[in-house]
Amino acid sequence: MEWLDRVSQREAEVLAAIRRHQSNAQIAEHLHLSVRTVESHVSALLRKAGVPDRRTLATLAETPADGSELPAYPTSFIGREHERAVVSSALRTARLVSLVGTGGMGKTRLAVEVAASLAVDTAFVDLVPVRGGGVDQAVARVLGVAERPPRTPADAVIDRLRSHRTLLVLDNCEHVIAEVCALAARILRSCPHVTILATSRERLGIPGEVLVPVPPLGAEAQRLFLDRAHAVNPALTAEPAAIERLCAAVDGMPLAIELVAARTASLGVDGLHAALQDRLRLVSGGRGADHRHHSLDEVIGWSLDLLDDEERRLFRRMGVFVGGFDLDAVRALNPEHDVGAVADLLGRLVDRSIVVFQNARWWLLETVRAVAVQELTASGEDVRPRYVRWAADTAAGLESRIDGLPPAEFDVVADDLRHALTQADRDGTAYRLASSLAHLSFARGLVVAAGEYYRTAADLAPDPAPDLITAAWAALTISAGETAFGLLREAATRARHPTARAMALATAAIAATRYSMCFIEPVPRDRVLTLLAEATDLTDPADERAAALLAMARAWVSGQGSLEPDLELSRDAAAAARRTGDAALVIGALDALGTALANAGRLRQAHRLSDERLRLAVTAPRHEPAVAAELTDLFHVASTSALAAGDLPAAKSIAEQAVRQDLIGVHPAITAPRLVRLYGLTGRFEEALAHAGILWDGWQHAPTGVADGELSALRGDWPSSAAAIAALVNGLRGDLPGFEEWRSRALRIAHVDDAAESSALAAAAAFADARVAVHTGRYADPARLVDAALASFPEKWWLAYAHAAGAELAVVAGSPDAGERLAAAESAAAENDWAAACLARATARHTGDVRLAIESVTRWERIGARFERAVTLMLVPGRAEEGRTELQALKATMPAP
Repeated sequence: MEWLDRVSQREAEVLAAIRRHQSNAQIAEHLHLSVRTVESHVSALLRKAGVPDRRTLATLAETPADGSELPAYPTSFIGREHERAVVSSALRTARLVSLVGTGGMGKTRLAVEVAASLAVDTAFVDLVPVRGGGVDQAVARVLGVAERPPRTPADAVIDRLRSHRTLLVLDNCEHVIAEVCALAARILRSCPHVTILATSRERLGIPGEVLVPVPPLGAEAQRLFLDRAHAVNPALTAEPAAIERLCAAVDGMPLAIELVAARTASLGVDGLHAALQDRLRLVSGGRGADHRHHSLDEVIGWSLDLLDDEERRLFRRMGVFVGGFDLDAVRALNPEHDVGAVADLLGRLVDRSIVVFQNARWWLLETVRAVAVQELTASGEDVRPRYVRWAADTAAGLESRIDGLPPAEFDVVADDLRHALTQADRDGTAYRLASSLAHLSFARGLVVAAGEYYRTAADLAPDPAPDLITAAWAALTISAGETAFGLLREAATRARHPTARAMALATAAIAATRYSMCFIEPVPRDRVLTLLAEATDLTDPADERAAALLAMARAWVSGQGSLEPDLELSRDAAAAARRTGDAALVIGALDALGTALANAGRLRQAHRLSDERLRLAVTAPRHEPAVAAELTDLFHVASTSALAAGDLPAAKSIAEQAVRQDLIGVHPAITAPRLVRLYGLTGRFEEALAHAGILWDGWQHAPTGVADGELSALRGDWPSSAAAIAALVNGLRGDLPGFEEWRSRALRIAHVDDAAESSALAAAAAFADARVAVHTGRYADPARLVDAALASFPEKWWLAYAHAAGAELAVVAGSPDAGERLAAAESAAAENDWAAACLARATARHTGDVRLAIESVTRWERIGARFERAVTLMLVPGRAEEGRTELQALKATMPAP
């Protein structure tokens, strides 16, 4: 839900209260606001969410956007009134509150109840399945943020939380406490509006931490026992004193009480007392004093003693699972039983509160699972082979349905698939599991993790090269160019077959040229030529796929520069790729051809090729890394091609499609440049400047010392043209200081002192200068601006805009050669709808032909250029007022006379 990103901190608090169905008066009282102020915030939320009423807003808000929903419990919460009050009070004044106590004391349940009672957005992170090194990833996954090197998952978490008012619940920290402490300390330093509520068996030890001990239940223990006991035995009657003694015998531990209460239907209170007396030990607490102490492990151990052999064997085998499991999973570990018998045994364990059943899956509480693992180890039974086979079969089954697979189906087993891989021997089953897990992870958007699993698969494969090449394509989807290049070189070195080696070398040559902006230091040309020569020697011409890949490499490498593929070789590559029928190869080869055509000034043909690439992308398997990398590139190039041809409606459609088909969560700063250009040219000035701010912030934070990572792509000069359009927007709105500031920023992004020195910036900057000069009438040296705009630019994407704007400036400035300038711009206008409309208006100014002005208005309407249409209306008799009204709506200044 993108609208949530536009919600202010105070609006988020109001939204959280609406989610809990509080009235405006209740919200006002809780947040210490006036009712009128609350009403204003509610109206703003309705507008941002695009919903008609409060009820719809509440329903929408109840839908978690990132998986951070608090756990739901089927039973009521009993007692802990004092602890709830203490925790709630502590959270009002402290930013880190830790619930500390031994296992089974109900720390998690208490934390959830407190969090649910607060009018604040909450993110709940269950650390139970997390192992060493996985805390940051677990929190990032819950928050719904993507991991992109060199930005770590912790960096992504900080970026997400920095401007949000959030209660972060970190549950079960004790087994990963060092990592939790490191992340929590960083969050507290960097995210001033975040409060952390932690549960652990030991304190975190961070300055400012407020500890709230969670002790055994007192009188509340009897209430809890009766509630749970009546659920299984409604007719239960017992003396209060007997229940009090029973609860005291298990030290008032909530989990122990629940386990005991579940047995009342078969043993009754007296029978429970007798069983407990057989199991309890007296612990000497000091001279002359006996203290009855009962550990949770002993309670669980006692409960296990009540199981028969089949139940106990099933229980200990389930200890291998680190997450929830279904009937088929348990059946895979117990092949001696049929499905019916397994279901019956599971049901008995649920009845005894040893296993939890929720949402069609079974779970072991972590402390219970620890006992199961101990039991399994003591038995000497090795169920790992069955567990790994189950994981491999499960992953393969999910992979077979990967098209349209609901994310939740992978998520519920993902932890166990990952854990099983760590338990696997180096055999074919392990390879199957690693390969499927890599593919599933990539489809889920876990690109970095997928790359690691592809590398694991490569280490287990008969030929490592194909999996390493796939890992390289995964890296390219997040602009990790140097990582991809390294993987491809490794694939070439480790390849067992000449064809695999040839394909790795050819792909490496393509990556070094086509994706050169993802490298801090370009790969030397002689090295790229060596890669191409080696690939040529090894490629079998009869292998259509290898031959097409080699043809594509030749096209990219044989051009004049890194992004200037040879036109004729690009045609050959496209033809070769079409013969293979491989969607990724065809889309990639058409990119080379489209780029070559654009460099030759044939912008409309390049635009048509981008349309063909988009049509292919609709049916291409987006879950394949090679296809996904092409799609990531495609949306950028297709948008650029549409704008280069002046087809603004197509550019808008592509931008919307890019949002819908974003597989990996592209960083907003990467998509901002194309939106700045689109909105600037269509007159959506407020949105253009908003995205320009996102671009500038991303550029400032882009890493400079490494190339891997999505934001590092911003360090190339390609975003500079968007900064020039931001300057244009400021100029058209009469903000000349803003114009100068963004023009200066464009130079910084392009790493030049003069725009003419940058092929990426020269035409866009000349266009902005000329167009602002026409609109404002401010130009000291119009001839210089006209010459700059009508130059022969090496990069053709913005040439038509610059030529048309330069010709119009020549007319407005009264240049004696204005007619010649108009004629010089005609060839560019033939390739660009925006330029054609501009040239029609410029000719109307020059000749006084009103029909051409009207034609220009029609052209502007056709491409959705509101600002330009409004300006042109002022040249049409009887429609000037209409133009003024539109310009006022756009907050633009009136054109100079």
